[in-house]
Amino acid sequence: MSESRPTQVGHVHLKVRDVSRSVQFYTDVLGLEVEDEYGQFAFLSWGKHHHDVALQGVGEDAPGPGPGIGLYHAAFEVETADALRAVYRRLRDREVTVTPVDHGISKALYFDDPDGNGMEVYLDTRTADHEAWEGQNRRFDPEAL
Repeated sequence: MSESRPTQVGHVHLKVRDVSRSVQFYTDVLGLEVEDEYGQFAFLSWGKHHHDVALQGVGEDAPGPGPGIGLYHAAFEVETADALRAVYRRLRDREVTVTPVDHGISKALYFDDPDGNGMEVYLDTRTADHEAWEGQNRRFDPEAL
């Protein structure tokens, strides 16, 4: 691998209306921890980096994400079916609308954060026999994992 190019995503920076509300959401639902706060910024981490998610408060009157070109969603991987089910339950308990999709190579939960930013939490289910996505997008029951 060449050292002259990036090798991983460093963090996701999201603009939100209310930093406190978003910190609560991301710590409760995704298990992130607050590493640092400065004014209208909060930096959250799973512990290996200073921050995996940066939140920037832009005020309650800020418009939401729009259609067209732009970030569709940020995706976060879990290691087990139990972890995916636990995220689903935390979202359900918060009355967040979740779309569970089985892609054949992954099982994914799609949802919006409190400001309408698209999110995905997924479990990689690729196997030696099934490595490539074949356009499969079927609903699944996260409770039946």
